[in-house]
Parts: sequence; C-alpha cells; structure tokens
Amino acid sequence: MQIEWWYWVIAGIALLLCELAIPVFVLVWFGLSAVAVGILLALLPSLSLTVQLSIWLLLSIALVVLWFRVFKANQHKTHIGMADANLIGEIGLLSHAVAPFQKGKVRFQKPILGSEVWPCIADEEIAAGERVRIAQIEGSMLKVEKS
Repeated sequence: MQIEWWYWVIAGIALLLCELAIPVFVLVWFGLSAVAVGILLALLPSLSLTVQLSIWLLLSIALVVLWFRVFKANQHKTHIGMADANLIGEIGLLSHAVAPFQKGKVRFQKPILGSEVWPCIADEEIAAGERVRIAQIEGSMLKVEKS
C-alpha cells in the first residue's frame, strides 16, 4: 500500500484535534510533524515509508525537546517556595489586621506570584488599612512590617 501525502496531513490534523480533547500540549508537536511530512511527501513523492516515518519521528522528538527545553524551561505549575529577592520591599495594604500571634491578609496592587491577596504575619500589631512592606518570605506566608 502506498502512503499518500494527504494521509499524513489528515493524521496530523487528527492529532491536532486530539490536543483539544487532551490539553497537555504535546500532541500538537506530533500533529505538526505529521503535517510537515505530508507537505514534504507532496513535494518529493518518491520518499519511502521508512524515510517518512524516520522524518516524522525525528521532527516530533526535536519539537518536543525544543518545547520543554527552550520555550517552557522555567515555567512551573506552582510558585510557592520560588519567591525571588525582588519581592522583598513590595508595598501592600492590609485588608485584615495582623498581630504577633495572629495572621492577617495583605493585598497588593498587582498580583505577586499569581495572587493579589496573601496571608501574612508581623512582629508588631498593625491595623487593617495600613500600608506594609514585605520584610521576609517564609514558605507561603509573608512577613510584613509598617512601611
């Protein structure tokens, strides 16, 4: 049986459609590789099935590796525990009062690590509505002080 170029294109489109049902963003690279092999086969119809499969496999692996190594290198699902030193000193507004042995909540104008409101602690009592700055990051809790 001779594999036609449009078989590859249909298989690629089917894989791209499967990506809509299974959103892991990996099938898209296999689908794009299949479409690329279909286009290549339309231009060079004398390619053997072994060469076609080899091109599809190598192109798929290259695209997946490129995606995970280059484009998605530092993207994580959660940012807890990944705070950088640039957050120290950020100014926020207390939405709930905080005391030495009582948690409060601080709201920021722009989201910090994906959230506008964070639980916080302080060494002194600070009333709600006061402006505070981040002094330390302790796990998923912010230690604040009056600004």
